[in-house]
This record gives sequence, structure tokens and C-alpha cells, in this order.
Amino acid sequence: MRNEKLISALGNCINHCNYCADACLDEDNVKKMVDCIRTDRVCAEVCSSLNQVLATGYKDVKGLVEYCKKVCQACADECGKHEAQHCKDCAKACQECVKACESFLA
Repeated sequence: MRNEKLISALGNCINHCNYCADACLDEDNVKKMVDCIRTDRVCAEVCSSLNQVLATGYKDVKGLVEYCKKVCQACADECGKHEAQHCKDCAKACQECVKACESFLA
């Protein structure tokens, strides 16, 4: 099934984004993590929405996949600015999701 790789990457990204947002709240300087937390939350929501739509077998998903790719790239870029391991792990999961979106769209 064409969707399996993307669905797997989306699930991984959702988990990492949710964990990262929560872990950011435990950082000493939470104020500097605000953009990271917001981006994590939006990325998890967009990935979750795409995941749900793909599970239905609905065909017209190109625009949503493109938007998801864009949000995942923004999250990877934001998380990549931080030194915390949870941010680095999240950036990696988001980047893998970007690649899965690109493969799906190819």
C-alpha cells in the first residue's frame, strides 16, 4: 500500500512532536521554547489530520500532503535551533516525515 510509509512517518512525527512540546515545558527557560512548543503542537495536529484522511482511502490528498510537508519542515527548522535532545530527535522525525511526504507526492 502506497500510504504505509507515510502513515508510519506521520505516527512517528506526531509522537516526537507531542513529546518535544511537553519536554520543552520542563526546560529552565520556557520563554525561549514558546515557538518550538507552538510549532510542535501544530505539526502534530496537521500530521494527525493527514494520518486520519489517509486511513480513509480518500484520493484528493495532494494539497494536504504538501501542507503537511511544509509544516514538518518548519518544525524541523525550529527544533533544529535548540540543543535539547528531545528537540534534536523531533527535528529528525519531522525531516523523515518531509521525505515521506516527498516520496508520496513523487
